[in-house]
Amino acid sequence: MALHFTPEELAERRRRTIALMVEAGLDGLLMFRQESMFYLTGYDTFGFVFFQCLYLGADGRMTLLTRAPDLRQAQHTSVIQDIRIWVDRDGANPAGELRDILAERGQRGKKLGVEWEAYGLTARNGMRLQAALDGFCTLADASELVSRLRVIKSPAELVYVRRAAELADDALTQANRLAVYGADEGEILAAMQGAVFRGGGDYPANEFIIGSGRDALLCRYFSGRKTLQADDQLNLEFAGAYRHYHACLMRTIKIGKPSQAQRDMHKAALDAMAATMDALKPGRPVGEAFDAHARVVDAAGLRAHRFNACGYSLGALFAPNWMDWPMLYHGNPVIAAPGMVFFLHMILVDSDSGLAMTPGHTVLITESGAVALSKASLEFVTN
Repeated sequence: MALHFTPEELAERRRRTIALMVEAGLDGLLMFRQESMFYLTGYDTFGFVFFQCLYLGADGRMTLLTRAPDLRQAQHTSVIQDIRIWVDRDGANPAGELRDILAERGQRGKKLGVEWEAYGLTARNGMRLQAALDGFCTLADASELVSRLRVIKSPAELVYVRRAAELADDALTQANRLAVYGADEGEILAAMQGAVFRGGGDYPANEFIIGSGRDALLCRYFSGRKTLQADDQLNLEFAGAYRHYHACLMRTIKIGKPSQAQRDMHKAALDAMAATMDALKPGRPVGEAFDAHARVVDAAGLRAHRFNACGYSLGALFAPNWMDWPMLYHGNPVIAAPGMVFFLHMILVDSDSGLAMTPGHTVLITESGAVALSKASLEFVTN
């Protein structure tokens, strides 16, 4: 099997999951999040775009219901032994087949947790699941049950996170080298992603974000490529990914001479980063980190140009995005703890002037506080 963790570590994760299930009064868990399946069994696929469910009972028994193309995928990448296949045909209803599996497992009349918040569980499939299990058992929302375990990384996971950070640094080196007047954005992207692949990394869970000129104010990928101009700005948000574990970086690179306004935005962003990292301490609510960021940015007169969140957790993630739970926003009560990994982004976008400034990096929470995983400087690069 192509396992990235020992069977013993995977078994311990399932043991802790079952303990949380029992504490919540659940007799079983229906998982639709690919991240949960990977975390508990090693199962690695993008087949979750179709109906796919991993059942875990309080007795430790597991059953995967999936399509034929993922039979060998599950056998090769996971410790799952019981793999059932639903057949593609007109009118197929795998939710009904899942109900039959649950009946086999003695779950009639029991209480089951469901990962309703899952990209693989579309609204249509969710309604089919609800209809198939109506009157059969009681369903409860357990969307964050496994996420609460995944948020604290084990030593073995942190090996992969640190490698992802190294790959992100390699990608940034390429960007800093190539982001000059006349450069094509496509060539920059190719070099960045190539650096990750050459280092043994993976595709990220969402596209690298790139934009120049006024497009530097956008924080989403969009199709189309431009050539960098003599007086330009380039915004990049990207990740090193290794064994699906992500470490993100974000930068604004200036082509030509920067204005004083850009330098002022950069200073405010770095001051905010320092305050955010200082506030992100074990035992404190993660919402306090956002508040620290906001205080600095607002005091610099840039309130109108910041967002309402300044970061989020990272881990082993699958498409369509690498943002994990929890996010850093005002009032978030989740308590920071050693082993958590966060991407901190100090995004400032001024639509009036057309300027952007976006330094960001990934940090690990240790016993004493947040530590940057990237070795790259947050300095304002000008080419």
